[in-house]
Amino acid sequence: MLEALVGVMVGLLVVAGILVMIGPNLRVAIRRLRSVAIPAKVPSVFQSQRREMVPPGLNPKTQRVLVAAARLANWMRTHGQEELSRELRNAAARMAGNEPAGLYALQTTLRKLRAVNIDERGDQGRLKALANELRVAVQDRFEQLELLPFKRP
Repeated sequence: MLEALVGVMVGLLVVAGILVMIGPNLRVAIRRLRSVAIPAKVPSVFQSQRREMVPPGLNPKTQRVLVAAARLANWMRTHGQEELSRELRNAAARMAGNEPAGLYALQTTLRKLRAVNIDERGDQGRLKALANELRVAVQDRFEQLELLPFKRP
């Protein structure tokens, strides 16, 4: 019993000596020991699920351009114009990374659309309406970004 008591006292004296040596840095040392603790969750390297990227907030005029481009691309695809539809979708997708480059690509694709003729009369009118909607949206965004010099009234 006496040996156990002496052992406990020696242990307490050793701990007290260590605490005296650490001195004013005791709080910092305790924080470091807590941060070394085993993490509660699995590191992201070993997780199988993918995190989805949240798109940044888009300017309302940019959204208008993207919606108009999507409408026109879908309409073109349903009427057998796969290549132009693909070009429209690629140009709209390019706007996410580099908006001016995407706008210029959309403008180039709109120039190609002028040569497209659809057989039915009502369909040609719808094509012109959708193309005009996209053209106006692209021009508005160009003006807002001040990419092209437009004449002021």
